[in-house]
Amino acid sequence: MNVLLIGSGGREHALAWKLVQSPRVERLFVAPGNGGTARLEKCENVEIAADALTQLRDFAVAQAIDLTVVGPEVPLAAGVTDLFEAAGLRVFGPSGAAAQLEGSKEFSKEFMVRHQIPTAHAQSFTEFDDAMRYLRTQDEEPVVIKASGLAAGKGVLLPETREEAALIVRQMLLEKRFGAAGETVLIEERLRGRELSVLAFCDGETFHIMPPAQDHKRLLDGDRGPNTGGMGAFTPSPLTTPALLEQVGRQVFRPTLDGLKAEGMRYVGVLYAGLMLTDDGPKVLEFNCRFGDPETQVVLPLLESDLVEIMLACMEGRLAEIEPEWSAMAAVTIVMAAPGYPREYPVGVDIYGVERAEAIKCLVFHAGTKVSAGTKYNQNRLLTDGGRVLNVTALGNSVRAAALRAYDGVARIQFNEAFYRKDIGNR
Repeated sequence: MNVLLIGSGGREHALAWKLVQSPRVERLFVAPGNGGTARLEKCENVEIAADALTQLRDFAVAQAIDLTVVGPEVPLAAGVTDLFEAAGLRVFGPSGAAAQLEGSKEFSKEFMVRHQIPTAHAQSFTEFDDAMRYLRTQDEEPVVIKASGLAAGKGVLLPETREEAALIVRQMLLEKRFGAAGETVLIEERLRGRELSVLAFCDGETFHIMPPAQDHKRLLDGDRGPNTGGMGAFTPSPLTTPALLEQVGRQVFRPTLDGLKAEGMRYVGVLYAGLMLTDDGPKVLEFNCRFGDPETQVVLPLLESDLVEIMLACMEGRLAEIEPEWSAMAAVTIVMAAPGYPREYPVGVDIYGVERAEAIKCLVFHAGTKVSAGTKYNQNRLLTDGGRVLNVTALGNSVRAAALRAYDGVARIQFNEAFYRKDIGNR
């Protein structure tokens, strides 16, 4: 098979790493890819942006692509699946209509209310004065402010005071600091509890839950600082029990797939439920319509089945006929970020030591890297090219053992002012 993978982050490197292990895959193209996917056997980077949908379709047609896997949320929300399928191409990922579950938090919230999926109460606003009047009716308990559109994992803010909440609403609705993503704002009750990421393969009828993971979204140790796209993750989670997963399947995944089908949207792909485990049971914080990042970097290394076969079963509506097999090991990934992330950060900085981390059996998934031709004295330099630069993943018999190896790997890699959390997996 010729396979096209869309995206350029750590999630996509992990997906590419797993896809090329399938004997079904002869060639894997990654658009646009990164410095890590450039190193994989059977893999070739293609200089087409992930949101250049017509160029991607034309490339897939010209290269006789048998399967396209969509990594990031932006092309899914823009309807890449519909565009490709209209050209007779097979795509692993939901339709543009179904991807509204992630692309519009307003749609997602209304969908969950319609189908009685447990979630926090929220109101949406497009007008600043209306939002402010609503804020003044709230008690002193902090709220959550969400940009309804896609904001690269940075559109959820947690103000501690009403004044701070008002400032954020002003920045979104009046100052347009979040662009189109913040044209509609959700003001949501703040749930209390522990967060859990639960991903599932879906074919529209059947779902298979993957090993749940815990993400670390805040920038600083101790879950302090601003939200990011994720600073690390681990699995298995001590919060997970068979009873909890049964409840999540019954109260979240089953009504979501049934509700989408009832509304004319068969969901094919990965559905990711970000949950808060409250005293009243699990509640959905958000849905994502693709593999998580950095959850993928700890989940896929535990998958012992052929990922391509699972994807084909999803697209062909026969997921009930297979049962993905998973390792009983633990996995931890540490994000190494550029200084200044999640705000402005430098790029083009030399990276050293990746091979030293790989030598102690760490998996180093590239997130924001590129390979430079360099000079005749310094060929093929590996350079930073994003905010989250590398994901250092390790396996172990326990989360603690995996974390110790992952941090050993991190210590062997250098780039100027590399930043990472020191407490991933401590929970």
